Amino acid sequence: MNVRTNSIKAWVLAARPKTLSAALIPVMVAAALASHAPQCSWGALVVCALFASLMQIAANLINDLLDYRKGTDGADRLGPERACAQGWITPRAMRWGITVVLALALACGSLILWLGQWSIFNGQWSMVNGQWIMIALGLACVLFAFLYTSWLSYAGLGDLLVLVFFGLVPCCGTYLAATGTLCADAWLAGLTCGVLIDTLLIINNYRDRDTDRLSGKRTLIATLGEPFGRWFYLSCGIVAWLLTIFLELGIRNEELGINHQSSIFNFQFSIFTLPYLILHFLTWRQMVRIRQGRELNHILGLTSRNMLVFGVLLTIALATK
Repeated sequence: MNVRTNSIKAWVLAARPKTLSAALIPVMVAAALASHAPQCSWGALVVCALFASLMQIAANLINDLLDYRKGTDGADRLGPERACAQGWITPRAMRWGITVVLALALACGSLILWLGQWSIFNGQWSMVNGQWIMIALGLACVLFAFLYTSWLSYAGLGDLLVLVFFGLVPCCGTYLAATGTLCADAWLAGLTCGVLIDTLLIINNYRDRDTDRLSGKRTLIATLGEPFGRWFYLSCGIVAWLLTIFLELGIRNEELGINHQSSIFNFQFSIFTLPYLILHFLTWRQMVRIRQGRELNHILGLTSRNMLVFGVLLTIALATK
């Protein structure tokens, strides 16, 4: 690919805009959940989406630079090309780019503190406590964006970090900023998003399992092997879909009372998101057929599409419940 060094095209490629869906899905789901609260700060929701997007871009740039320094992105790389390894962006420019994007993300974080619904905290909560929680979450996002590539992904903790920082943190943090409260539904929605988005990491690790072993990167799939990775991918998609049943039951019990009798008509969320489950299974079938090599990048694209379908459908279901 002909890309001029440090050009706009180079920065767009380095930012990996196709990965932004992973950052925005939990924010979308939390926004739909928060929209039913008595008071909801729509300004905070918009800024949360900006913060999540900027942190995703920053994490991509950090990953690009640190993997280049480690020599991970060599000629045997199976995944999409990386900016520093290809010479599209110089390491010095990449460091400046990371600094600028993180500064913009932190500026958005400051706006969240100003726009959030801290005045309606209840019980043991207070405005100060809520804002300190958001500050801690923001700093944790920055810290783990560096730690993921430099250490944690090599120690097999990538899936756990996705669950936390692409599920629980953005979903609960967004709901907290928009409504000034936290509830069990927000935690369950965050868990659902985290398990869903982990399918994207799983297909990455499934594709790279052999090169990861050679580079000393001990992902779960590199350690436990191809059969584990194959079933792990399928299982996470199924679990994400099943969690929508528990999410709906929790919401209905809260609205109608714990003794409310459930029926099949109470499972609109799982019925509404059923197209995702079908797409996920069909994608898994293709993945098993391909098994290895660069052709798995096609499965990466399908997985991203499937996630977006799930996120949009669940958002609509939550917003119209």
